[in-house]
Amino acid sequence: MHSAADGETATSGADHTTRPKLLIVDDDPEVRIVVAEFLESSGYNVVQANGGLEALELLPRHPDLRMIISDIRMPDMSGIELVDLATQCQRDLKVILISGYFVPQQIGWRFLSKPFRMRELEAVVRAELGA
Repeated sequence: MHSAADGETATSGADHTTRPKLLIVDDDPEVRIVVAEFLESSGYNVVQANGGLEALELLPRHPDLRMIISDIRMPDMSGIELVDLATQCQRDLKVILISGYFVPQQIGWRFLSKPFRMRELEAVVRAELGA
């Protein structure tokens, strides 16, 4: 796995051009890495960012990105701000927002409250991607 500083993770085995590419954004490296490793083991190609600004820098390098899974509360920008900007650039992006603090208001995206079960995350990712 590459460091979070370069924003990408290595994948093993399967041809990652056929696997849906997901961007995991969380300023907590433990959460980000656990989620990324689980989704990689579930067959997804995963890119990581440690915050909204890094995620926005990664978007142009990954035009095949299918989904952003982002924490809501991060120091540089909120996950809501991030996905608003990201979906303006790539309108077909699917979004899942996660947080341990956020009380879901009317937002236009799927929301998971931390802590969540990895099986629950995988089911939501599959549902959002229409698989």
